[in-house]
Amino acid sequence: MIYLIISICCSVTVAVLLKLAKRYKISIPQAVTWNYLFAISLSYFFFRPAMDDLTGRAPSGIYIALGLLLPVIFWFLAASVKNIGIVKTDIAQRLSLFIPILAAYFLFNEDFTLLKLCGLGIGFIAIFFTLYKKSGSIKTTNWLYPVLVFFGFGVIDTLFKQVAQIKTIPYTSSLVLIFSLSFIISLGYIAYLSLIRKQKLELINFLCGCILGFFNFFNILFYLKAHRVMADNPSTVFAAMNIGVIILGTIVGVFIFKEKLSKLNYWGLSFALTAIVLITLSQKYAV
Repeated sequence: MIYLIISICCSVTVAVLLKLAKRYKISIPQAVTWNYLFAISLSYFFFRPAMDDLTGRAPSGIYIALGLLLPVIFWFLAASVKNIGIVKTDIAQRLSLFIPILAAYFLFNEDFTLLKLCGLGIGFIAIFFTLYKKSGSIKTTNWLYPVLVFFGFGVIDTLFKQVAQIKTIPYTSSLVLIFSLSFIISLGYIAYLSLIRKQKLELINFLCGCILGFFNFFNILFYLKAHRVMADNPSTVFAAMNIGVIILGTIVGVFIFKEKLSKLNYWGLSFALTAIVLITLSQKYAV
């Protein structure tokens, strides 16, 4: 359980760092780029992948898709945290589990139970209630960010499931490949910002990127460790991670950053937790 607690804390810390980025005028594209460079370094240190795994095989379309999506969705995640706050962004990210579940049905031929259908239905209600604000008080573009986070992380989870099924390359080596592709894509973007948009490369962005990469990497590392330790209870890991991030993210957002939630938003939070519990239970009970 200690691995899960660490992973949850690291996940919420990433959101907090993104929230603080605007206050300290940190360039998100630059920080995200160096985040991947630092994650690659940590991956080599902890996983020690064989060089043959990284250079002997050309990456498939799945690797390229993940390499592109990870930094792009990270940028939208930062925009969502900046515009609508940590609480709603974390809920949008965690509710994205519906997409891999739908993929499990349509791509992997998994059966849908009554519990799973109820969870999906409640989850979509949760999305509406969580993101709801009174008419005229929120810009359309602000709605767009959590929606993109929702779909983006859902697609990323689905692709990671497919990566886990690849037997020719160890999963840990796959992570290094994906991080490397994400770094190259991010580096290309900040090169464009520097050369064309004349945005300065600053040391503070590199340092913040390393801190971001530290927590981002350990979020993934300890999540994988939790799955290994509790290999017979994957639903426990899944439920604890999603519920833990939503609860801790809500506490941090409301009490530290003074984010305001309406009654409907709190109902959305309750529905989100209920949906995650039902979907997780559906993996264990054929009801």
